[in-house]
Formats: sequence, structure tokens, C-alpha cells
Amino acid sequence: MQKTIPLEPGKVYHLYNRGNNREDLFRDEFDYQCFLQSYRKHVHAWVDTFAYCLMGNHFHLLARIRKGPRVAGDPWQDGLSGVTQALSNFFNAYTKTINARHLRSGKLFSQHFGRIEVSDETYFARLVGYIHRNPQKHGFVADFRAWKWSSYAAICSTAPTLVERTEVLAWFGGLEAFKSAHLRDEDDAGLTSMTGPDATT
Repeated sequence: MQKTIPLEPGKVYHLYNRGNNREDLFRDEFDYQCFLQSYRKHVHAWVDTFAYCLMGNHFHLLARIRKGPRVAGDPWQDGLSGVTQALSNFFNAYTKTINARHLRSGKLFSQHFGRIEVSDETYFARLVGYIHRNPQKHGFVADFRAWKWSSYAAICSTAPTLVERTEVLAWFGGLEAFKSAHLRDEDDAGLTSMTGPDATT
């Protein structure tokens, strides 16, 4: 089991979790939409999101913890307590929605969400690709670019998004380099052991 580490303001983390007993977190399109809406409502103010992918019974997020909220007047005064409370509210709110929609009870997520600090620039770029290619790896789609519930399309577009598009593209050296890297770097050997438990479809 991955050792739990504290979240620290200013640092980047790969955050992930899966359904309790590998149960599906997302059963239909509404569930996927609800997850993203709840994330925007509860967590977005406290993090800079660089990538995400939602798939069946698990999800991946790549985010930097902010030192303070985006909007003044938030009840939490620092990044650590703020994001901790925000994530708790987020997971609880989503669980309540899914329990009500699908007539279930009890916890939805595994007990503790995983988190791995990302401090290496090369690893950061490879991890973004790993996250976006996950739907293809797990057989949800033949081409990861067709998966609706990842940040890949949002980063490639100009539409409003919760993802820090400009910063992500700068890491890759621009949009075309971003696209090329995703197609070129398909060998994720050595990444899996550093990205937490590999959930199944």
C-alpha cells in the first residue's frame, strides 16, 4: 500500500482513487459530469489542475496545492487545511449523490485516496501522457484521444476549462509538441509502479 503523505501547499501531486471493492465510481454520463461539477465546486479553488482522467472504477488527477483560495473570503485560511477540507467535502458530496441516484449505501471510494508528489519535470510530462492514455490502456476506447472524460481534449482546445492549459502546454513546448509527445511516448514502463494501484475496468 502506498504510504500516505501530507499535502503541502506549492507542491504538485498525482492524486488517485478507485471504488470501494473495485465498484464502479461512474455508471453513466451523468455520474462523470457530476464528478467534474463537484470537483469544480469544492476543490478547484484550492488547486491548480494540470490533468485528469475518469474511468469506470477509478480516476487520476494531477494538481498543485495552492497556498490560498482563488476567491477571497474563503473560510479556511491556509492551503493545507483548505484543500484537506475541500477534498473531504468533494468525496462526501459525490458519494451522497451516487448513493441517492443508484439506491446504494455505504462508502463509495477506497478508504484513503492515493497521492504521490511530483517534483521532476520529465516525470511530470510523462505522467500527463500516462493519465491521458489510461482509457486506451484499459480498453475503454481504441484511441485515447476519443475518450470524453479526460483533460486531453480540453488542453487541445481554446474553450474554458478548469485545467491550467497554458502552463501544461508550456511544459511541453506548445500544442503540437504536446500532441506529439502523447503519441510518441507510449511506453509507460517504469511509470506504473510510481502511479499507484492500477485499477481494472
